[in-house]
Amino acid sequence: MTIFSIDLYSDTKTQPTQGMRQAMADAEVGDEQHQEDPSVSRLLHRVTALLGHEAGLFLPSGTMANAVAVLVHCRAGDEVIAHESSHLVNFEAGGPAALAGAMVRTLAGESGLFDGEAVRNAVRPANRYDLPRSRLLVVEQTANLGGGTVWPIGQMTDVVATARQFGLVAHMDGARLLNASTASGLAPSQYARLFDSVYLDFTKGLGAPVGAVLVGSKALVEQAWFWKQRLGGSMRQAGVLAAACLYALDHHVARLSEDHDNARRLAARLEALAEIRVEPVRSNMVFLDVSGTGLDANQFNDKLRAYGIRMSVQGRYRLRAVTHLDISQEDIDTCIDAIIACIASR
Repeated sequence: MTIFSIDLYSDTKTQPTQGMRQAMADAEVGDEQHQEDPSVSRLLHRVTALLGHEAGLFLPSGTMANAVAVLVHCRAGDEVIAHESSHLVNFEAGGPAALAGAMVRTLAGESGLFDGEAVRNAVRPANRYDLPRSRLLVVEQTANLGGGTVWPIGQMTDVVATARQFGLVAHMDGARLLNASTASGLAPSQYARLFDSVYLDFTKGLGAPVGAVLVGSKALVEQAWFWKQRLGGSMRQAGVLAAACLYALDHHVARLSEDHDNARRLAARLEALAEIRVEPVRSNMVFLDVSGTGLDANQFNDKLRAYGIRMSVQGRYRLRAVTHLDISQEDIDTCIDAIIACIASR
């Protein structure tokens, strides 16, 4: 197994800090399945208040949170509307179809976004014979493969309002919602209150090893509990995991701006290199085109690996670098030096 000293593959590569590990070791625990775990209860109280919703459910992962949301909102044969680059479409093993029997209608749109008109055009007309029922709109904040793009609040309001005009419900994949809030200066609840359900992930920029919280109304969460149990997501002494998430809320939210600063620092240095094209930086992600080096993305990434650095390949010539808790300003400078050396040795 290769160990990378500078791992820009994803913000999921964060390691729990010593303080987080201690909080986990000291956690007060109980039976989570029977809602007797005090640490889980504290986490749910914190997150529901943060996102402006009535109730919450602790789950092992964001993928399970999306799956549970689709299962609660949809019946077999219903249709989900989501961006073609979304996590739901590309990284969840066909979950909507396999688990809920739901179809997904994908939308195109620059930078992982779409508008109300695109939603209007995607909604199926009522038809008892031929067409699936349009049921659920899913919005990903931030839009990962769109470049870490932050949905503007006005545009997000527009797409949700359009969906509601046609009787759809709305779910937010909030894996990096707090990155969006950091970038925009808006409270997380200003985005989250627009939706019937939202999940917040703790395993990305917040640095926890496990955990996501799905929020919504009390009635929705009651239904979600059923699916959590059926999917094997109910836990016992889960307070050791919730403690990591609570620690993250206390210690790792304010510092997300450092990740954004490091992403901008990396992009600014890369823009000075004639062989590299850099997409605009919106949060903690830097997407770069290496076609000008004469190498494809896999070849360039292989060269970086020789320096103990890894990015993720997102296309023939497209690489993604994600800054996070374990990436320092010095790491960014080291990465730039390695990129310059890779270009020189091609």
